[in-house]
Amino acid sequence: MKAESRGESIQATLASLLLAMGDDEFILGHRDSEWCGAAPILEEDIAFANIALDELGHAKIWYTLLGSLIGENPDTYPDRLVFQRAAGDFRNLQLVELPNGDWAFSMLRQYLFDAFEITRLESLKDSAYLPLAEAASKIRKEETYHYRHTHAWVLRLGQGTDESQRRMQNALNELWPYTRQMFFPHPGDAELLEAGYTFPMERIQKAWEGRVLPLLASCGLRLPDFDDIQVRREQHTKHLKVLLDEMQSVAHLDPRAEW
Repeated sequence: MKAESRGESIQATLASLLLAMGDDEFILGHRDSEWCGAAPILEEDIAFANIALDELGHAKIWYTLLGSLIGENPDTYPDRLVFQRAAGDFRNLQLVELPNGDWAFSMLRQYLFDAFEITRLESLKDSAYLPLAEAASKIRKEETYHYRHTHAWVLRLGQGTDESQRRMQNALNELWPYTRQMFFPHPGDAELLEAGYTFPMERIQKAWEGRVLPLLASCGLRLPDFDDIQVRREQHTKHLKVLLDEMQSVAHLDPRAEW
């Protein structure tokens, strides 16, 4: 492959990765925001609303970095990505688009993703692509607090009452199969690995399991049996379109409006 073609291929693959990371953060942040005013205690209402805002802010970082990479206006590109794409154009994990369910479901979902994200960021901060490394280092500081917060909640609910433990087990039964998608390779990953931009997903998965499995075991939670079906990031549940139809409705009334 010619050097110019190889450079274009790496750029396209990196752009795809940045879009996926931004979409993960954005959709999860939106789901988290739905708890505002409905969390079980006031302190958590405030805390989880702040986590939602952090996730949306992290999405903007990835979207802005993507815009800079492909020559788009970084001031307007994030809004275009959020408000002008159909559900089929999003590349987020199915895990983050699922409805919130009860508090145990939302908190366990957040923990499983936080553990994945903090593990991935610890690798990406050493990326040979400097803008990616800098963004990962910045986001990792806030995600460390997210991880600690949700880790504490999993312990609280998993080791709490019979009822809270039952709800956590039900949540794990539903959520665990979706975690497999986090570790499916992106198309073109080999090029990013060779360039030193990213790191082997197998390494990230092993580190993630090293965080997650001991905690679940300490709560007496059992991993469910399931069929390991590989799902591409362009495949979504029916819930994403419902979320986007509501979220984008005002913007679609006047697509040319300035906010």
